[in-house]
Amino acid sequence: MIRGLGIAAAALGATAVMLGAFGAHALHGRVDERSLQVWRTAVDYQFWHALAVLAIAGFASATPRAWRFGGWIMCIGAFLFSASLYLLALGAPHALGMLTPVGGMLLIAGWVVIGYAFWCGAANK
Repeated sequence: MIRGLGIAAAALGATAVMLGAFGAHALHGRVDERSLQVWRTAVDYQFWHALAVLAIAGFASATPRAWRFGGWIMCIGAFLFSASLYLLALGAPHALGMLTPVGGMLLIAGWVVIGYAFWCGAANK
């Protein structure tokens, strides 16, 4: 399971770099500045949470469920949050924007669960 988090973190990180480069090069001049800023926000959140999930995978042992649960919640949240922003930046219907706060709430929930894991001393077990 920890291996899975590490793989997910690597996938989030790699795609953040690819999508960041795509936004900087392929989208420049094709979308307005506001859309580019939305794209950059998506890349930033995806990359920072990829690093967080990588750290969680490193901290987590095979037994404490809170670490794994928090890490997977963050992965899903990062995907929903960033993917919805990428699509909005490319002109998707605004209704798709309803996924952005869902992803954001999952990111917050992931951080809360990881805080709980630290509170309980799960890193030391």
